Amino acid sequence: QVQLVQSGGGLVQPGGSLRLSCAASGSIFSIHAMGWYRQAPGKQRELVAAITSSGSPNYVDSVKGRFTISRDNAKNTVYLQMNSLKPEDTAVYYCCAGVWTVKSPDYWGQGTQVTVSS
Repeated sequence: QVQLVQSGGGLVQPGGSLRLSCAASGSIFSIHAMGWYRQAPGKQRELVAAITSSGSPNYVDSVKGRFTISRDNAKNTVYLQMNSLKPEDTAVYYCCAGVWTVKSPDYWGQGTQVTVSS
């Protein structure tokens, strides 16, 4: 089993920045990829960013150039740095981990609200 505990998030003005953190514990040796999903009200959950155990990142087109996913293997933590935030980034963000892929995650964090509003 793997436990994921998220921190960060909150309210920020358009153009601002936030950083989300996701600390993993448990059987982390089994994890190949980690990522971040988000779900806005009335919308399906979407995969925003992912990173493999080798550090290779991928992003959905809408956040490319604005969001950066990174991982600190020594701390077993994944980060999502979000810059130039837009109102349409408002959503609940979920950390996830997959034994093989985050397209079908095996583990989820508790979720954290990100609100971009003036």
